Amino acid sequence: MKKVAVALAVIISVASFSNVNAQVKIGLFDREAVLSLMPGIQKIDTLLQKYVNDSLKTEYDYTYSEFLAKDSALKKDSVELSKKPALKEIREKAVNELKIKLVNWQQYQNQLLQKKQNDLLQPYLEKMYAAMQEVIAEHKYTHIFKPDVFEYFDMAQAQEFNLRVLDKMRIPLPKEVEDQIKALKGGIKPAATGAPVNKPAVKH
Repeated sequence: MKKVAVALAVIISVASFSNVNAQVKIGLFDREAVLSLMPGIQKIDTLLQKYVNDSLKTEYDYTYSEFLAKDSALKKDSVELSKKPALKEIREKAVNELKIKLVNWQQYQNQLLQKKQNDLLQPYLEKMYAAMQEVIAEHKYTHIFKPDVFEYFDMAQAQEFNLRVLDKMRIPLPKEVEDQIKALKGGIKPAATGAPVNKPAVKH
């Protein structure tokens, strides 16, 4: 209910500063559902796994071997380094930096994976958002929300926006989705149950 209240507060706030004759038109957009139908999107998981194996794993192995070598050398030279505190501090710092990187490796890897995924998704997102802008301008939508903003909403209306965006992208679509788009163009509203597409394998 909190989501509904916040969303409605936004609508009311915006509407209160708009022309009294202006019509509020809401669209719900399921980004992941639409992305899942874009040609080539399925290869992103494979490319991410390749990135993990070819780049991140190699970096981890190198960092680990460097840590072992420097830590071993530090212990071996401990007596000599006790006479050179400045050099000892430098070498201890180098070992500790490698240790911290290894301890926090999962977080470090997740950040790099997220950046890599964003880079791979960028051309798909640009195409999708360009289609969204066309639909918004053509059909005079005033507000676009994620599907989970409202607990109760006209799901047919939500599906309608998704279908219009898919149509604007002009990509190959399953027959079921093409039929829904044709019906929509013919003035038939989408069915209120079920989504036009499935969720993608790619996680965002």
